[in-house]
Amino acid sequence: MSGNILIYGATGYTGKLAARMAHARGLKPILAGRNSDKLEAVAGPLGLAWRAFDLADPARLDAGLEDVAVVLCIAGPFSATSRPVADACIRRHVHYLDITGEIDVFEALAARDAEAKQAGVMLLPGVGFDVVPSDCLAAELKRRLPDAVDLKIYIGASSANISRGTAKTAVQAIAAGTRVRRGGRLVKCDRARRGTCDFGHGPRPTARIAWGDVSTAFYSTGIPDIEVQAEVVPALEVIVRLPGFVKSALGLAPMQSFLKSLIDRQSEGPSDEARQSGRSTLVGVARNAKGETARLRLRLPDPYTLTAMTALDIARRVTAGEFKLGFQTPSLVYGADYILGFGGVTREEPNA
Repeated sequence: MSGNILIYGATGYTGKLAARMAHARGLKPILAGRNSDKLEAVAGPLGLAWRAFDLADPARLDAGLEDVAVVLCIAGPFSATSRPVADACIRRHVHYLDITGEIDVFEALAARDAEAKQAGVMLLPGVGFDVVPSDCLAAELKRRLPDAVDLKIYIGASSANISRGTAKTAVQAIAAGTRVRRGGRLVKCDRARRGTCDFGHGPRPTARIAWGDVSTAFYSTGIPDIEVQAEVVPALEVIVRLPGFVKSALGLAPMQSFLKSLIDRQSEGPSDEARQSGRSTLVGVARNAKGETARLRLRLPDPYTLTAMTALDIARRVTAGEFKLGFQTPSLVYGADYILGFGGVTREEPNA
């Protein structure tokens, strides 16, 4: 199919990383965002075209998608950006990708499946570390244990710091609490359940978190009970221990503004050296009604590096005609083994 890749949010940490990686790989995406000066500063040295427009202006947004085949939305929090970009993509018959890990965003886009099919476009959120590797892991576990009724995904702590955008999304999610899927339905949990997982160096403490796979793994596998736990690091420990009324207070607009202003004073994200040396690990465990289990571990590059790699590859594949209409998940389109095609990725059986 003809048309360009447009990266919206190209002036943020992950957006700039994706732009540099695209240039290094010979891709020529159009960079987009709100601020023309920042866009020119990113696009100019790379010799890439850019377009400045605000998502609050539908007319300019539609004009910004002229000659575009697929939009890769990297501007978060996606609770604010996903809807207007997806609206424009459906209006303009353009495929939609993003790198969200927000459960509500996945669910909102899933509800637009029929609308997207009628428009002849694909809605594929979560094309980065959230949720490409974990979605492929879930699909492979389902393939190995077809009658699985319970799925748990465990996320090992990454060695690199997080970006400002990731931090702001995490702060915004505190008040929403933790969710799991039970009997196919999303359920909010009062407490973050504790657990343990061996990521390859002995058991580590984990705690339940709200992660995109609680939404997407259900569409990918049909497994009715799903939860995600993350390795407990100091920052997560603080959040887990917060009383409910404190979490609610942190969700108030003035407190959100204050916390995000503090985040803006931090470094933009991990250094190139930290990313290059960083690693991440996922563990998945599926169980059927008889108590039989399947367990797999994925060893992966740094999450930000992997996000740029998978997002750009999927955008390239879409322009080459590799897509399915309607709402999709990464494994539904590209298969459980898709993640194994990237350097630095290995899949293993921990108990083998």
